[in-house]
Parts: sequence; C-alpha cells; structure tokens
Amino acid sequence: MTATKRTALTLGPVFFNWPAARWRDFYFGIADEGPFDTVHVGEVVCMKRAPFFAPVLPAVIDRLVRAGKEVVLSSPILISGQRELQDARALAASSEFLVEANDLGMVGLLAGRPHCIGPTINVYNERTLDFLARRGAMRCTLPWELPRPALERLAHAAAGIDLEVVVFGRVPLAISARCYHARAHGVTKDSCRYVCANDPDGMVVDTLDGQPFLAVNGTQTLSFHCLGLLSDLRSLEGAGIRRFRVSPHALDMAAVGSVFRAMLDGAIEQDDGVARLHALAPTMSIGPISPIATHASAGREDS
Repeated sequence: MTATKRTALTLGPVFFNWPAARWRDFYFGIADEGPFDTVHVGEVVCMKRAPFFAPVLPAVIDRLVRAGKEVVLSSPILISGQRELQDARALAASSEFLVEANDLGMVGLLAGRPHCIGPTINVYNERTLDFLARRGAMRCTLPWELPRPALERLAHAAAGIDLEVVVFGRVPLAISARCYHARAHGVTKDSCRYVCANDPDGMVVDTLDGQPFLAVNGTQTLSFHCLGLLSDLRSLEGAGIRRFRVSPHALDMAAVGSVFRAMLDGAIEQDDGVARLHALAPTMSIGPISPIATHASAGREDS
C-alpha cells in the first residue's frame, strides 16, 4: 500500500521592508518554531532593499536548512535595470537551492533546470502549465485570481509538476517601475529614504469615502483585505492541490502557520481554526476574497 503524500505548507517571501535585524530574527523564529515545509527567501519587490538583507542572508539560510526546511530563493517580480539583470543571472546560475521565477525573464534564464513558478506568472490554462513543465518547472504557485473550475482543470492536467495555492495574506495586485510609496511622502524613488520601512504591512490607501481599499508597499500594490482560505483547505485538497502558501506579515507567523497545519492535519475544527486566526490578526480584515473560495464561504467575513 502506497503512503499518501503529506500536504505541504509553504511560507512565501517577505514583501515588506523590515529592518535587517527584524528580518533575520523573523526567519530564525520560523526555523525554530514554524511548521512550514518550505520557506522562500529573497527580495522580490524592490532591489534597493536587497543590500540591507545580504549580510544576514547566509545565516538565515543556514538556520532554516539546519531546521530541516526546504529553502527556495525567490526572484524579483520586476527586473527593470542592468544591475538587476546581472543579479537575476547570478541567481539563475546558483545551483544549491531551487529558484522561484516571479518574472518571465527569469523563466527564460531558468529554462532547462529544475525551478519553481511564482504566483505573479500568469498560468491560466493547461497548455501554459505544460509548456513551463517541459522547460523545467517542477512547482507552480497559481495566481490568486483563478476561479475554482480553472484550478480544478489545472490540477487534473498537472503531470510532473506540483501545484500550490496562496491561502493567507494581502494579495499582490500590481508592480510598477515607479514608487507610489515614495511619491506619497513627497520624495522620489531614487531618493526615497526607504519610507516604505514605516509600514511593516504596507501603507493603507482609502477610497474617497474613507474606506480602506488597497495597501501600498514601495512599488507594489496589494489588497487591503487579507486573503484567508482556511475554510477551503479540505475542498482544495479534494481538487488535487497538495501545497498551500502563507504570505508573511507583521504577525506571529509561526502561530498562523500552526493554525493552517492543524487544519490540514485534521487536528482542529474549522470554527476553532477561524477563531484562532482572527485572534492572531485582530487588526487585519481577513476573508475569502478569492474566486477560489467555495460558494459556502463566499461573502462571509471569516476564513
């Protein structure tokens, strides 16, 4: 009798500009206490931040590896300059760890070697998935906007490539070569003074009616509402998804991950899990803001 493959839990890359010491200590805590099978590291939003994390990155990776975590190096979402292109080529040439492509240019650089496809790559149909798999992709995190029927078709068609779904976190909506975060503070991107560091979960943007609408993180635009698909984990497993991704925020992410792990393992009931998640993130508006969400959970202000 063949043993059932354990459903994997992934921690995505940190989107936000946290101080290097906080960033390092965050990952040290994940290594020691987080229930994640895979952990992504790397600056994906603004490469101006990368030099601050570079000195502590080797220690973070070493700590995660010694804790038994699979480490994946995530590439930038937007490669917009010659220096960034050089860094992307160096990342693609690295061989010790899997690399996640979050930009089509990186997909090209990684062709022919095992790699991952990030959620910012538009994988909407079976032919795209097959094309990427034939070029070396072994894992694909699907875009959050996919409706459930499309997800189910992709899961049915997937052969030799693991599919992953994002189940928690503010959702990335756009990336730009310009920095609205800097502009909002009256400075330019080139002389930004790293004002994005003032908002560890992004800067909230309101509508004209004063309702929170978006969150800006440097050059990245995110949803204000936090995606929460805790109630949909079982049905997504039934559809053939075997990997689930949680996106880091300024929360106790080891505890957040433990709630999702307990739900996947059947150790807690849905209502208990939802209550625990809201207690861990009392200031975040968590809800099933994805078309992946089941009809039963749609419109409810919970996970």
